[in-house]
Amino acid sequence: MKLPYEQIPEAPDDYTSGNVIARFIDGLGYRYYWATEGLTEKDLQFSPSEEARTTLQTIEHVYGLSIGILNAPQNLPNIRTTDTLNLSFDELRKQTLLNLKKASALFSGKSAEEVSKYKVIFQSKEKTREFPYWNMINGQISDAIYHVGQIVSFRRSSGNAMNSKVSVFLGKTGN
Repeated sequence: MKLPYEQIPEAPDDYTSGNVIARFIDGLGYRYYWATEGLTEKDLQFSPSEEARTTLQTIEHVYGLSIGILNAPQNLPNIRTTDTLNLSFDELRKQTLLNLKKASALFSGKSAEEVSKYKVIFQSKEKTREFPYWNMINGQISDAIYHVGQIVSFRRSSGNAMNSKVSVFLGKTGN
């Protein structure tokens, strides 16, 4: 199966609120695709210090963020769990990219009024908390972009720099 985000999809013709958010998610997806492409076991186990996450733990965190990014346009709750992820790196990568692609599609063409109805919902045994979608932009989406940058830095530090032909500005990768 070919994974999404080897390149950023063509831009839509109009700047609806939903299209702008979808494009933001697409940019995250493209960055994540190339930050995680070709990682080795050495890269996955790399950590800049004993206190820091490994690259694999950072990828697990981005996967969790991608679930929240996908849940919001469906008004589904984010439920915290202490269950450990038993997913391989390949499965984490695939599911993260698919979550981002689905989230982008849910925003495509949506109006400001439609987006304003999306909520970021956190649910625990004790309570449910709801936030406006604004919090997703400065929360999970921005956090995911931040952590993708860490993955790029970690892989460079472990001796496996990202493809130098990646152009996040153009959303395409040269030969």
